[in-house]
Amino acid sequence: MIIELIIALILGIIIGIITGLIPGIHINLVSTFLLSISPILLTIFPAIALVIFIVSLSITHTFIDFIPSIYLGAPNEDNFLSVLPGHKLLLQGQGHKAIILTSLGCLSGVLLLLILAPLFTITLPIIYPYIQRIMYIILILASLFLIITEKGMNKKILALFIFILSGFLGLAVLHNPIIKEPLLPLLTGLFGVSSLIISIKQKTIIPNQQINNFNNIGFSKISFLKTMFASMISSPLPSFLPGMGSSQAALIGTEIQGESNEKEFLFLVSSINLIVMGFSFLALYAINKTRTGSAVAIQKLIPNLSLNNLLLILTTITLTGIFAFFISIKISKIFAKNINRINYSKISVIILITLTLVSFVFSGWLGLLVLIISASLGIFAILTGVKRIILMGCLLIPTILFYIL
Repeated sequence: MIIELIIALILGIIIGIITGLIPGIHINLVSTFLLSISPILLTIFPAIALVIFIVSLSITHTFIDFIPSIYLGAPNEDNFLSVLPGHKLLLQGQGHKAIILTSLGCLSGVLLLLILAPLFTITLPIIYPYIQRIMYIILILASLFLIITEKGMNKKILALFIFILSGFLGLAVLHNPIIKEPLLPLLTGLFGVSSLIISIKQKTIIPNQQINNFNNIGFSKISFLKTMFASMISSPLPSFLPGMGSSQAALIGTEIQGESNEKEFLFLVSSINLIVMGFSFLALYAINKTRTGSAVAIQKLIPNLSLNNLLLILTTITLTGIFAFFISIKISKIFAKNINRINYSKISVIILITLTLVSFVFSGWLGLLVLIISASLGIFAILTGVKRIILMGCLLIPTILFYIL
């Protein structure tokens, strides 16, 4: 039994590396595929081994998929916010530093998850109904803050216009039953394809990348503490609330964090992504609610998690997090040493074609149309100089209406 669990953990890490490095492949797709073949797998492996596989894959993927997001501008739906500051650091020759920050953020997320787990599992069933009642107020305030922090009245008006446009786009896409995997073309277009097209047009040249060590990443103790505090407050929210994900939690986290630089933002986003994933397993145990595709798969395999199952999941998260941290740093060094040796415009074209094909395969012709429209809106935001985080209206407005209506 122990050997089977170890094998499941190792295989999960290996597959998580592969899925993390391939643009457009999301954990939910892997979990769905695993569930489809689970009747066959369950005749060979115990259910808990498959659960360990899913957990280790999910955690590894969370660490690794920041690499294509930052080096290639090809985000997944959980880490698309990292494209904005990550690409800026890449163009400054600090792409590896960005990955160190996201890896440290994820690892810190593991630590925070372990610290909060006992309190979370006890209090979640008690406060779950109350948080739902005020969530729309929190999201409205976060949205207003995004708009009013733009400099100048013209920028504020443009930001409001783009925020509303992206919100209508989100409503049209997310509530369309015909489009499968609607977040894939929506977020890929807004944050990935738009950046790639601008990079191709401008013939972006990637400078030599610095191979930083942990001593000179320029991340102070104060930055660490305020970022961890923001993660601690905002990360549990998706576990309480249907319709809310790590991206909305990251926006609330930025409000709690206050004024931040690219390094603090990357650390925050990565920490929140990891904690949200971990909390989805805790929520499954505490209130039997699923908030991620991985949690859905686990619920199908083991409908009622026991305390022993939960402890095994937390152990898997800890071990996987340690291994994934060092693996992500190692892979990043390989990218950093070689990214400037190849034609970045050609890479951008290849990634653009890949993302287009992935969107078409998983979301069909309508998904392709969504990709084109969302990319156009993303390009418009770039050219007008509005902060692209305003495009989060595509998720914020539908989520606000979800809680109001």
